[in-house]
Amino acid sequence: MKRLAFAAGLFAAAFFTAAQAETTLIVGDQKGNSRAVMEASGVLKDVPYKIEWKEFPAAAPLLEALGAGAIETGLVGDAPFTFAAAANVPVKAIGAIKQTQDGLAIVVPKDSAIKSFDDLKGKKIATGRGSIGHQLILAALEKKGWSQNDVQIVFLAPSDAKVAYTRGSVDAWSTWEPYVSQEEVLFQSKRILTAEGLSAGLSLQVATPDAIKNKRAELEDYLRRLTAARAWALSNQQSYADTWGKLMRIPTEVPLAWLQRAKIKIAPIDDDVVADEQKTIDLYERNGLIKQKLDANTIMDRSFNGVIEKAAGL
Repeated sequence: MKRLAFAAGLFAAAFFTAAQAETTLIVGDQKGNSRAVMEASGVLKDVPYKIEWKEFPAAAPLLEALGAGAIETGLVGDAPFTFAAAANVPVKAIGAIKQTQDGLAIVVPKDSAIKSFDDLKGKKIATGRGSIGHQLILAALEKKGWSQNDVQIVFLAPSDAKVAYTRGSVDAWSTWEPYVSQEEVLFQSKRILTAEGLSAGLSLQVATPDAIKNKRAELEDYLRRLTAARAWALSNQQSYADTWGKLMRIPTEVPLAWLQRAKIKIAPIDDDVVADEQKTIDLYERNGLIKQKLDANTIMDRSFNGVIEKAAGL
């Protein structure tokens, strides 16, 4: 398996003192997302501090943990990030994760009579409150000129949504990767709507203000490694899928289907990213999900852009 080669101490020698080398960065991850690609690419060799991984099934509990000080950084979607920021959770976006939007979708069972979003009028759709799945439903309703009352949104965590969806207690599930690929590959579910053309679907690397202040060197190093790992994964999808599948105990076909269409890469917090986040804020405000008027610029930190741009070769 082809792996990235990093000279011993490449990052450590340039950025860390002996005292910093004894620190721990507590990282929240969703379904092994960042950890798997970093392990598969080999970028975690010679990390000059300890990374303590904490696993979460979705962004909402990850952000709750971040707000409580249980983690210092993590990967979340732009929609739950907006929800958390509006609730005054101490959080800032320090990097963006861009990908195609085919994997943010509304799925229905393989034998469902529902063929399009139009067929969901009056039907039950499971998703997480404030999640990117919720965002997709709201964007689709606006495009159709429908109100929120034209569908029945059932707010459930991913594990509960899966149970309700499997039992037929809901008609559809608005969800994200790897859940979409899992349903398609293992259960032949059908995507009847994706976020392409409806949502930027940004994911964001976020951190607490305390971590940004007190562990900047660790965060910068982590972002360098994550950016390099994502670049590696674009041409090493099988190796990444193998590692992710083993880590999550899921058949490799699931992550491979996801990664082949996602084309994930790390990007800086530039004007386009800020504008896309503002669109999400405005969507949630129009639909009454958040009451506080937010300016995307105030919840996004551009000071890590140089680190990401250099690592990405931009």
